[in-house]
Amino acid sequence: MEEYIVVKALEDGVNIIGLTSGKDTKFHHTEKLDKGEVFLAQFTEMTTAIKVNGSAEIYTKHGKLTSDKR
Repeated sequence: MEEYIVVKALEDGVNIIGLTSGKDTKFHHTEKLDKGEVFLAQFTEMTTAIKVNGSAEIYTKHGKLTSDKR
């Protein structure tokens, strides 16, 4: 089963960056969310890491996390 996360922006300008891994880690996708917008992301063979920059709620099968830009 594929892994998913949901990111809900708590402020304007939250950045989501999809990363690859292997010999070199590379950026392959970016999204910018405004407050209240929601983004559903899936881990795949290409996306092995996701970085969230800004204040957001992140929902995974492991529970809810909150990122906090300070």
